[in-house]
Amino acid sequence: MTKNAKQNSDGRADSVAPHGHQTPKPNALWFKIVMFGLMIIGLLWIIVFYISFDKHWPIPSIGNWNILVGFGILMAGFLMTTRWRS
Repeated sequence: MTKNAKQNSDGRADSVAPHGHQTPKPNALWFKIVMFGLMIIGLLWIIVFYISFDKHWPIPSIGNWNILVGFGILMAGFLMTTRWRS
């Protein structure tokens, strides 16, 4: 039996959370919207860049760096998934 378990009257052990430790609450709705929004915007940024061929949209002045911007936005959304709690 572990240190954080106690026995019932019938001899089975129940798991008990350590003293002062709370279970994490689920994420707020805004967190999920921002997370999925960043992933979708990043993906759309890259798609628009590839579809626009020689025009280099969404920001023509930075040229091929648009790929890096798109992946940066996309990765920000994916990094938010490490803090996901349901």
